[in-house]
Amino acid sequence: MEQINNLVLGAGISGLSCAFHLNKKKQQAIICEASNDWGGLCGNFSIQGFRFDKFVHFSFTENEYVKNLFTHNLEILVHKPELTNFYYGRWLKHPAQNNLQCLNFQEKVKIFLSFLTKPHITPTNYDEWLRVQYGNYFAEHFPKNYTRKYWGLEAKELETKWVGKRMRPITIKEMLQGLMHKKQKTLYYAKNMRYPQTGGFKSFLSVLAQKTDIRLNKKAVKINSNTKEVFFADGSRITYRNLISTIPLPEVIKLLPNVPASVQDAARKLRYTCGYMVSVALKKSYDFKGNLLFYVYDKEIPFSRVYFPSIKSPDNVPAGASSLQAEIFFANDTPVPNKEMILTRTIQGLLATGIIQEKDILFTDIRFEPYANVIFDLQIYNNRKIVLDYLKHIQIIPAGRFGTWEYLWTDQCVLNGKNVAEQITGDNI
Repeated sequence: MEQINNLVLGAGISGLSCAFHLNKKKQQAIICEASNDWGGLCGNFSIQGFRFDKFVHFSFTENEYVKNLFTHNLEILVHKPELTNFYYGRWLKHPAQNNLQCLNFQEKVKIFLSFLTKPHITPTNYDEWLRVQYGNYFAEHFPKNYTRKYWGLEAKELETKWVGKRMRPITIKEMLQGLMHKKQKTLYYAKNMRYPQTGGFKSFLSVLAQKTDIRLNKKAVKINSNTKEVFFADGSRITYRNLISTIPLPEVIKLLPNVPASVQDAARKLRYTCGYMVSVALKKSYDFKGNLLFYVYDKEIPFSRVYFPSIKSPDNVPAGASSLQAEIFFANDTPVPNKEMILTRTIQGLLATGIIQEKDILFTDIRFEPYANVIFDLQIYNNRKIVLDYLKHIQIIPAGRFGTWEYLWTDQCVLNGKNVAEQITGDNI
């Protein structure tokens, strides 16, 4: 039986960061990863020379430490955040609330009058937050539609602390300018979107992985916190001094024996999105008007957003070709949509937008990810606290988006792993 000082479960970005920073302080750390590759949701896959990330990823961090880590020995492409929105046959620059000029007159009047009469209340949920910010009409037809597609829930089922700078409020002056003038300045929260020239987004993580002991196909099936042992599907077991888990909270609770019923119940109530990725390879080169991605508000189209790997980097496609990937999300406690139905409806939706022609499709691919994002429903904080308090009680250290059950961007995941390492070593790194 192997004995390890610091055992990390999961080779996603936070697990990699934690092990990397522990090793920097000469603290032995290994990672056990259930799948056959490292990277987690920051990984990618290739088909016939086309590379696709697992959902859309860019780096727009302003943290110098993370920026230097990511760009270490890498050639980087820097994109301006050119994004658009598709709304029933019309293309609106992003963010939509600042770029409504292309709508018909009647709809613009409805949006503006609704904005003038928006409620002045203290929001208790995301539905109310949207109405307070944008007025009822815009809230109903734009972000509330998108919420159903991205989060798989109604806006009234979500709380609001997660919003941060992800949704931009608007002034009456800005709305009037956007209603009357076609092109507004870029108002996205990121100034630049960085991406590796070669190897996909995963290349940003190479510096974290290259000298780290990562053991693939090593799936944990049981944790005994009393004896500090982890049992694996291959029949092996490892004893540890510190156990860092990036495994999603509902899953790690299933690995533990004798968990109190209240903790099991809280873990079951933690909600999250699952997702399909529909990847499309195209025979010819499309410039997609230079856009990195676009968002979709139409109720009939299943995907919430589409990004273009070939725009991210030419290295993602063979010469003379192009590619895109559509993302379809749904809540974990709803029935999983039929895979073939999703694929068919997605291709139909892509053709309906007019961005591609069917004759140029070389192949399509659809893949499922069981954990895409944490859902911030109205009960999240109470349920999360119960589970995290229990893990603290049995001396398991959580890390990462799903290990801490937070809406962490990639730079925040790196810093989260670093903070865990500093917590263990008692020293700044």
